[in-house]
Amino acid sequence: MKNILNLLTITFLVNFGYAQNNSTVKVTIDLNVVKDDKVMVSIVPPAIKSKEITFYIPKTVPGTYSEDDYGKYIDNFKAFDSQGKALKIAKFDDNSWNISDANKIAKITYWVNDTFENEENHSIFSPAGTNIDEGKNFVINTHAFVGYIKDFMTNPYEVTVLHPAEIWGATSLTDTDKSDNIDVFLTENYSQLVENPIMYAKPDYKIFSVQEMEILVAVYSPNAVVSAAQVSPDLEKMMNAQKNFLGKINSTQKYSVLIYLSDVNRNDAQGFGALEHPTATTVVMPEALPLEQLNEQLKDIVSHEFFHILTPLTIHSKEIKNFDYNNPKMSKHLWMYEGVTEYFANLFQVNQGLISEDDFYNRMAGKIVNASKMDDTMPFTKMSAEVLKKPYKDQYLNVYEKGALIAMCLDIQIRENTNGDKGLLDLMQQLSNEYGTQKAFNDDELFKKIEQLTAANIREFLDIHVAGPTPINYAQYFEKMGVRKAQIEVPGNVFIKNQLPTVNVNPATKEIFVLESSENQEFFKSLNAKGNDIITELNGIKYNLENIYDLLMESQTWKNGDTITMKVKRDGKEIELKGNYKAPTEFSEGWRATDDSKKELKNAWLKN
Repeated sequence: MKNILNLLTITFLVNFGYAQNNSTVKVTIDLNVVKDDKVMVSIVPPAIKSKEITFYIPKTVPGTYSEDDYGKYIDNFKAFDSQGKALKIAKFDDNSWNISDANKIAKITYWVNDTFENEENHSIFSPAGTNIDEGKNFVINTHAFVGYIKDFMTNPYEVTVLHPAEIWGATSLTDTDKSDNIDVFLTENYSQLVENPIMYAKPDYKIFSVQEMEILVAVYSPNAVVSAAQVSPDLEKMMNAQKNFLGKINSTQKYSVLIYLSDVNRNDAQGFGALEHPTATTVVMPEALPLEQLNEQLKDIVSHEFFHILTPLTIHSKEIKNFDYNNPKMSKHLWMYEGVTEYFANLFQVNQGLISEDDFYNRMAGKIVNASKMDDTMPFTKMSAEVLKKPYKDQYLNVYEKGALIAMCLDIQIRENTNGDKGLLDLMQQLSNEYGTQKAFNDDELFKKIEQLTAANIREFLDIHVAGPTPINYAQYFEKMGVRKAQIEVPGNVFIKNQLPTVNVNPATKEIFVLESSENQEFFKSLNAKGNDIITELNGIKYNLENIYDLLMESQTWKNGDTITMKVKRDGKEIELKGNYKAPTEFSEGWRATDDSKKELKNAWLKN
């Protein structure tokens, strides 16, 4: 009888855990048992003295600038005492649960749902969401899996992940368990935990070093279309260039790029882009994107996220450092966190010879066009502080457009002030030295600090154009560098001309047909295509409304001189058409360097 009781005691401790005497929050995520695309999370907290506590799942997380209510994807929330008895639970709202008799808590359990499969029902940005595909892939953005009790947010977290041996967890965290099916990760506190995503899948990764920084690139391609070996060379070249550009600013020793490629032909992630972290970025992109275009997209996306190691991950306000996941107060300085980051993600490419000067001007010209479609009189600091609510959140995307242009104008002004000796990167280096990862600035004091480090006219610019409603005269700043407006030739697409489609779709049949107004365009003329021809096949691939996106992407890979074979239905008969491809071009308003007297200053801006 004694042996039976001992066995029951051991079984109970394994199944229900116990309130700890130490300070570590112990978390277990079980990927071996998946029910309805859900997995169980169990948490054993340190000993609790209070009679009642509130358990939270984040409402919002840094880098998303939106209220996403991750608690909506938590089911069957329970708390148990040391005897396995369920404690009384009261759900306050989508993201919080009150637990009575909290001093008796031995274990908290709940099930986490998948967001990728339900994207039509929510607005969570895919790189911040979750994927649960039994035995194949798990995207674990830890903020969506692991909740917190406020009293223990600064305590250490130990996360144990139970998983099938054939899948492997890609992350910047260190696995302290050497077995094939158990991973144990330790973090100093809750905020460090939520900044470390993990992606489980069949191992497909590459590791390379960039100036003493270890880079991990992991890829999940559901149809095995793309591998880590195919995307890593371009990423390695790019990240070397970024490190050269940054110089001594960054001290990160390990960085992970977790790439999830979505199968757009099934119920899968639809929000493409990335979410930054101090030592990682989570990327979601369409698997159908041709490799050359995927690599180009990754270059821009990953470079943007990598530059976040500078701001806000190194230079940030108290609102960022002491982030409140369930009642967030936003900082005023998105122009810096996102705008400067986006600007550097473009500037470093011309600085390091990855793109031409004209390419850089074209990108900035595109941002001017895009920013003009937004509210150009809304003060950026106001929009930033109130970004979680209307009408300000509707202007958020302007952080990547006007935000980058603000940074460009600041860079130009600093270069002019210093005869080219210093620029915006120098200012960011100074701010990094002043603050760093552990010291936050006061929101209302940043402009004063920047003025102290630069000049009065920099403060004036920030007051008028960033904190104030006055639009920026971009031509005035370009002129300082000898760059002026010009008509420029830009690449076009055979299926879109002057931002209008050259084909249409019959909604009843889902068939794609050539518009009558398009038959005289060079591409269709070369094939002898006619208006109302129904396109059934291109280069051996059948197309209709279901995969028209693939058609647009495929056309981007064509080279001058390529033979194009198109099958069409005309007057009830199928006809095969052939012709040679010639890349279309369009003219638009852009910018070009035309004043050689400013060449030295311009070169300092773009090349120093």
